[in-house]
Amino acid sequence: MDTLIPIQYYISIYYNLLLLITLIVFLQSYGITLESQENLKSKKAFGFIIFIIILLYIGLRPINYRFGDMVIYNIQFKNFANGILPEYKKDVLFEFFQFNFSKIGSAGAFFFVCAVLYIYPLYAFSKKVFKDYWFYAFFMLIISFSFWAYGTNGIRNGIATSLFLYGVSRNEKWKVFAILFISLFIHKSLMLPIFAYIITLFYNKPKSFFYFWLFTIPLSLALGGFFTAFFLGLGIIEEKSVSSYLGEFDQASEGVLLKVGFRWDFLLYSASGVFAGWYYVIKKKFEDPFYFQLLNVFLLVNGFWVLVIKANYSNRFAYLSWFLLGVIIIYPLLKSKFFENQHQVIARIIIAYFAFTYFMEIILGQPT
Repeated sequence: MDTLIPIQYYISIYYNLLLLITLIVFLQSYGITLESQENLKSKKAFGFIIFIIILLYIGLRPINYRFGDMVIYNIQFKNFANGILPEYKKDVLFEFFQFNFSKIGSAGAFFFVCAVLYIYPLYAFSKKVFKDYWFYAFFMLIISFSFWAYGTNGIRNGIATSLFLYGVSRNEKWKVFAILFISLFIHKSLMLPIFAYIITLFYNKPKSFFYFWLFTIPLSLALGGFFTAFFLGLGIIEEKSVSSYLGEFDQASEGVLLKVGFRWDFLLYSASGVFAGWYYVIKKKFEDPFYFQLLNVFLLVNGFWVLVIKANYSNRFAYLSWFLLGVIIIYPLLKSKFFENQHQVIARIIIAYFAFTYFMEIILGQPT
């Protein structure tokens, strides 16, 4: 597929555009208060424009090997269009969607709809939960380390996690579980955050979950190989898929630097969310049951990832908690006032959060 943008610059242009927006947000914070109508109106318009730009940029990207699994999805789409029937052995709703779309639309249209299903739920979640301050939450989500990768490479996983966030923000319980059920059959890995969410319905005190997360670090250092083998043996997820994640697999096709071992860099990234949650909940006594649920899901699922952190492809398990990270860090600052110059504090956090993404993706050239 032809594109006006040279394919080798496609990703770097995206991140440099985000860098420009981040700097604009940072500079604006020093000239206007967070709660002023002038700020809220401008962020509403600015946020919608960013939403449309990101949607079009990701949704209309060319079909190219530089976007990882996109090429595989395209092959599957063409096979369906040529009469091959889906097997419906895994992720059955996504297969059903892909098969039926192949009968009525092009591959390009299919990938655009996938982008809508990935990005719009994040937009809707942010507006529902944060009201007038939705821009900051949405922006934290799109500058996250894994956002680009799971919109262009791990497409099913990205759609499923976006639907998870959208689902848990609904008011009626039947809608929550209906959407979670859909997300599970788009990508089976969602069984982990869904199971963690169900636990929070019965026990939702963050302090215990903090202890659990901390305890997983020495356990992983001492018994990481045991836990990798144990979860492979459970057979909860299709063995071939789990073996690809936890067993021997060449990560070069994933676009991840092949580095097997305890990923201290990724652990520190995760720890930023753990520290933020601890600071708000324990030190600042922030009380919000919904935030507690999101935080506890993050701690539980991220703790599971820490147990298998030494495995190949563990980044995909990390994403099952990382998709929550931006929300975990920013949520309390959009709900309560902790600082006199809170707008500037939020802007500094956005700068620091995006700095990790920019460093990993552009400086190191190590996509997720």
